[in-house]
Amino acid sequence: MIGLLQRVAQAHVEIAGETIAAIPAGLLVLVGIVKQDNEHNADRLLKRLLEYRVFADAQGKMNLSLRDTKGDLLLVPQFTLAADTHSGRRPSFSTAAPPAQGNLLFDYLVAQAKAQYVESQVACGRFGADMQVFLQNDGPVTFWLDA
Repeated sequence: MIGLLQRVAQAHVEIAGETIAAIPAGLLVLVGIVKQDNEHNADRLLKRLLEYRVFADAQGKMNLSLRDTKGDLLLVPQFTLAADTHSGRRPSFSTAAPPAQGNLLFDYLVAQAKAQYVESQVACGRFGADMQVFLQNDGPVTFWLDA
């Protein structure tokens, strides 16, 4: 399971011009799911997302996690993160999880996040939807996590 996390000052997701999810400061995470992924991968990714130290402490060093700062979390399914781009001029999605599996695992990840991270808001995009994602990247700070 892939998490492309971005530290944001704010972020929101729209579908057909309607905002379906929004957060102030926190993490926007684009989530890619591959065929081999399971609930264990989702649990590991969530633990890393909540504990990954990407926020500045009083000395300006990245020593604080989302949990430490009580920032909000926006999870957005991103099918294209699972693409195989090693050759050719067009991505292959043969490594991506089938839609049914991807949807189940994304829903599982969101449910676990809401259950384990009650200190702040957990919001999410919609699996399989044509979404527009708006963000104000803070830093910019962006990391690729593979769980």
